Amino acid sequence: MTELSPQAQEVFWAFNRAASGKPDDWHYLPAIAAALEAVADQVVPEEPMHSFDQRWMYERDTRQSIRSEILTIAAELRGTATQEDN
Repeated sequence: MTELSPQAQEVFWAFNRAASGKPDDWHYLPAIAAALEAVADQVVPEEPMHSFDQRWMYERDTRQSIRSEILTIAAELRGTATQEDN
């Protein structure tokens, strides 16, 4: 298995167990990445900075940090899919 972060590995393995039961079914990587990107867009949409209220800014930063973590895993899986194709 190409080196993935522990977070990306867990997503990859969970999907494979549910989808095929095979531990290393690499052809699913683009689909997993696309699903994570959709999750980020639907659950934690990108928010512009438009308030100077400190509480709102803190909460926005927290939400955007979560969004960033989800998209980082998606990008890692998408990059691995590209490497596996070569």
